Amino acid sequence: MSVITKNQHLAEVCERLSSSEYVTVDTEFLRDKTYYSKLCLIQIANEEEYHAIDPLADGIDLAPFYDLMANENVIKVFHAARQDIEIFVNETGNVPMPLFDTQVAAMVCGFGDSIGYDKLVASLAGKTLDKSSRFTDWSRRPLTQRQIDYALGDVTHLRVIYRKLRDQLDNSDRTSWLDEEMEQLTSPQTYITHPEEAWKRIKIRNNNRRFHAIVRKLAEWREMEAQRRNTPRNRIMRDEVLLEVAAIRPQHSNSLNGIRGLPPQFGSSKPGAVVLDYVKQALDMPDEELPEIARPKPPAQGVDAVMELLKVLLKHKCQKEGVANKLVATMDDLEKLAADDEADIPALHGWRRALFGKDALALKHGKLGFSMKDGEIILFPLED
Repeated sequence: MSVITKNQHLAEVCERLSSSEYVTVDTEFLRDKTYYSKLCLIQIANEEEYHAIDPLADGIDLAPFYDLMANENVIKVFHAARQDIEIFVNETGNVPMPLFDTQVAAMVCGFGDSIGYDKLVASLAGKTLDKSSRFTDWSRRPLTQRQIDYALGDVTHLRVIYRKLRDQLDNSDRTSWLDEEMEQLTSPQTYITHPEEAWKRIKIRNNNRRFHAIVRKLAEWREMEAQRRNTPRNRIMRDEVLLEVAAIRPQHSNSLNGIRGLPPQFGSSKPGAVVLDYVKQALDMPDEELPEIARPKPPAQGVDAVMELLKVLLKHKCQKEGVANKLVATMDDLEKLAADDEADIPALHGWRRALFGKDALALKHGKLGFSMKDGEIILFPLED
């Protein structure tokens, strides 16, 4: 199997694939030295054929491939699609549509939380993946035939997995469940990073509002700089260094030069001047404009006990219905539900409410009970 490196060949293949009911898609990329993923290989297949496309080939124009991704008559099948789609959104601004993610579909069908591709291949295709090339540097050329065959396995086996999961969804009448899950995955906003929200990734253990203001300013600067230079954010400034800067509150270059983890003479550099300016902005911010800090409320009396009951109910419901626990409710969701009947969590909306949320509220308020019989949980209504 050769790799597509010429525009005419790519256009011909994409034209044929455009008449397919579906195509399976995967990518190989690198991100250890860049902010944005570097697309190194694209694999694509339909029922009759499969191909690898080299996006690093001289003069290659990926427009026919991106046109295929935008063709709404062809279903695009991925496994754990988020990182692949992020690349396409960065390149084109668009999410491939319509989309089918086999990892999410497998969770709906009861294969567990975030099941890996190799386990799905073994379970549904009856094959064992060759993992010898999993740590390949996909940017190096030429690729060996073994590397190409390894990469193509990610789309050839995916055809069998897609067909079997689609049949299970149809037979269990759960296609609408998957459609709900695809809503967030297919929103372009899911893949756009806003620098002003970059501080949310940082674990802040200081409740001082001025400290928070400095962290937010510095995180925003770091994110913009990482995007501009296309380099990992921690190569601009590591989290622990950023927090140290916020704690010291340097106001001149010498103070900045004394902070461990910063390059020598950083305070005298252009980035150093920018950092000092952001710190000054936060220090000059009026008290009423400082960020509010959401302090966790002490748990209401009995919340821990309710949590334990909800865990049992969740496990019972998910086992009975053959769906992954994590897809219905996380432990954080259960904690919120235990404390608040109106909690804004997925478990109280859509199919999750019908499967779990409604009974969870009944259990919480003493209108539903459960007991054990022959090793199984039995649910029963309780009198007021």
